[in-house]
Amino acid sequence: MTAPTKYVYEFAEGSREMAALLGGKGAGLAEMTRLGLPVPPGFTVTTEACKVYLKTGDEPPELAIETARALAGLERTMGRTLGAPDDPLLVSVRSGARFSMPGMMETILDIGLNDRSVTGIAKASGQERFAWDSYRRLIQMFGHTVMGVDGDLFEEAIAAHKARREVTGDHDLDAAELALIAEEFKAIIRKETGEDFPQDPAEQLTRAIRAVFDSWNGERARVYRHREHISEDLGTAVNVQAMVFGNLGDDSGTGVTFTRDPATGERGMYGDYLPDAQGEDVVAGVRDALPLIELKRLNPRAYVQLSDHLRTLEQHYRDLCDVEFTVERGKLWILQTRVGKRTAEAAFRIAHDLREEGTIGADEALVRVDGTELTRLMFPRFDTTPADVPLAHGVPASPGAAVGVVVFDSAEAVRRAAAGEATVLVRRETTPDDLPGMIAAQAVLTSRGGKTSHAAVVARGMGKVCVCGAEALTVDPTARQFTTESGVLVHEGDTISVDGTAGTVHLGALPLTASDVGRALETGTASGPLTEAVLGALTHADSVRRLEVRANADTPEDAVRARSLGAQGIGLCRTEHMFLGERRALVEAMILARDDNARREALAALLPPQREDFTGILTAMDGLPVTIRLIDPPLHEFLPDRTELAVRLARTEHPDPHDRELLAAVERMHEQNPMLGLRGVRLGLAVPGLMAMQVRAIAEAVVERLRAGGRPRAEIMIPLVGTVEELRLARTEAEGVLAEVQEETGTTLDCPIGTMIELPRAALTAGRIAEHADFFSFGTNDLTQTTWGLSRDDAEASFFPLYLEKGVFTVSPFDTIDQEGVGRLVELAVEAGRSVNSRLETGVCGEHGGDPESIHFFHRVGLDYVSCSPFRIPAARLEAGRAALMDITGGSDSR
Repeated sequence: MTAPTKYVYEFAEGSREMAALLGGKGAGLAEMTRLGLPVPPGFTVTTEACKVYLKTGDEPPELAIETARALAGLERTMGRTLGAPDDPLLVSVRSGARFSMPGMMETILDIGLNDRSVTGIAKASGQERFAWDSYRRLIQMFGHTVMGVDGDLFEEAIAAHKARREVTGDHDLDAAELALIAEEFKAIIRKETGEDFPQDPAEQLTRAIRAVFDSWNGERARVYRHREHISEDLGTAVNVQAMVFGNLGDDSGTGVTFTRDPATGERGMYGDYLPDAQGEDVVAGVRDALPLIELKRLNPRAYVQLSDHLRTLEQHYRDLCDVEFTVERGKLWILQTRVGKRTAEAAFRIAHDLREEGTIGADEALVRVDGTELTRLMFPRFDTTPADVPLAHGVPASPGAAVGVVVFDSAEAVRRAAAGEATVLVRRETTPDDLPGMIAAQAVLTSRGGKTSHAAVVARGMGKVCVCGAEALTVDPTARQFTTESGVLVHEGDTISVDGTAGTVHLGALPLTASDVGRALETGTASGPLTEAVLGALTHADSVRRLEVRANADTPEDAVRARSLGAQGIGLCRTEHMFLGERRALVEAMILARDDNARREALAALLPPQREDFTGILTAMDGLPVTIRLIDPPLHEFLPDRTELAVRLARTEHPDPHDRELLAAVERMHEQNPMLGLRGVRLGLAVPGLMAMQVRAIAEAVVERLRAGGRPRAEIMIPLVGTVEELRLARTEAEGVLAEVQEETGTTLDCPIGTMIELPRAALTAGRIAEHADFFSFGTNDLTQTTWGLSRDDAEASFFPLYLEKGVFTVSPFDTIDQEGVGRLVELAVEAGRSVNSRLETGVCGEHGGDPESIHFFHRVGLDYVSCSPFRIPAARLEAGRAALMDITGGSDSR
């Protein structure tokens, strides 16, 4: 008989291993309770209860009973009753998804306050102002979050009271004023909803839990999950916890801290502390917090205790921990812990330092970083001089360099980004409702808040440049402008530069320079702690990975750079790029040739520059494989544009006869759908001598390198094969040319001949094709287009945004491989090909070869190598190593 599902767990019943059930926050509270840390007691309503609610629209029938039982236990532990008229128990109700979603779902504090208990808590605490401040906070939170009242109505009401009292901060309002505000807030709720703010504490709790469940499907939560690729069906847990109060006076306060700097990874406690405040005041950034070190002066005992608890947590979790805490009349309470979000720089430094300290091993250190983070570190930074005086300084919350036009609200950032314009979102402080704009903008700039504010936490998680707490800026979103202390006025649409590493803001667009990490990767020499950490991670990745990493490179210069970045050869050398520029005229001559002799002469003229290019690339990659793809695009791409030619001829009184020939050739070669027309192997078979010229150029380049003492490893790749007969004919011609060059030069040539698998038919008949192929290289760009039946250029500009918004795609299939469709074709082709030819080499040369998630797939299906653009090689090396480790352990990213 199956045991009944349990929907509520007291903190003491859980553990960190139960994150899927208790959510990340609940599992953290349970784990800290087990460790004996000072955690206010409480209980967690599981994600399973949320799933039932979201599916049926009602809570599980057992939930009310289990919640009442857990609440009774909490009341016994605390010696107080929820909402009692004298010295009441108050609780917080917080969301807690399995994966951190900071600020994306709802929180309701001070549940249990009503018209009677507010008086009781005022007497018990001896703080009348504190009691009324807590009550108005509850009414405001509950009214907006649970009852759906527009939050601006509450803000406008409290602003009117502050204006009347001629004060600027909420903190300046006394108990009498706060009592009036509470009554006004209740009136707003009654007017907007037709019902009264509930006075029954049990009803408050039930409705608050339900509101947290509902917030799982709120817009900002869905946008965040989509952005972070978090599954929609996980649901959120709900944590009900006894309230402790940081707003009881100067001996109280609240803060957020990290065990290491989440921006740089440096060791030490980093965070913010706000005396006489509740937790949301710090996160929201509505008041400027103090550096954490100030707690040492204000409450030395609590500071030492906090330091000890942070050390305990970091040693236990073996990672950077993000901790929320409250000091209530001198007593320290730990309210939350989680493995903290960090910047790319911090991720590498922390993993490296923990490895050096012996806390984690080399394998785990590698799994904790990823290729996406490494790519961010390779981005350029600002090249500033002493003359570049910043408009303002702020907190360097998330590093990097970004340039964009100023916008003052989320909608404008989204609108301009959709039009292709780079923006910087400027706010006094951000809220969860700003998430779409934060995603759209290149950088986020706020005049308030610190490293633990909403803007900082979310920007770090997304890898966005962010500067917070630039207090010298007076932001006026209504006038759509901000002013600096020196009087500089910046309007919406003006360009600024934001340096998230230095924490500075500059007027205009600053020039960019290469990153230290980029330089270190090319030279192999560390220049500081960060580059040492990156190079260490790559060295270990290289030692454990099975996949080789090659480059897509078409010139000797690209090949040299790719090799300096760690490429183990060239997986795709596109020969058509060699026919552009000044050489286009040679291709035109071949296309316009009137007979076989003229065509042969034109091809003979093309051979020397082809051979020269191949020689340079083989020299740069000496000893490493170079896979050279024979010409792929249709020939009309080497001719002038059809419309331009026609217009030029129409406007010219005495047209150039050559232009007439060109237009006639363009008209003759015009195709309705050239991507599926005369290109690839079809072109090689249809244009006599074209393929032979290219193969001869390759062969003669190999001979030249061998005679120079080199070790050339040229491989010939025939593109767009759809049937084994095409490959057989092409291979026969290529082998004939190789034999001719061998005989002419007396040099033995070993040039493997393979094909590019980029059509579904080729993948499905791979067993037959493998009979005539030494290797397969999957061209996943074209394979994706032909499998999906769409054009990348057209689709990404038209309906892709809609498909991503509606969840048809979670990510573009051109960015990350579609494992169910395109990936299945790759897998089938590998299996079929190797069943015929056990020595068949397989790789991928589409840009999926540099995508982290795709690399893990290619590792699993047994490819031999991935090939990508030179810039992506370091990230691909790193991910290939991570894929090998995660394949062994069957695990996933431990963060």
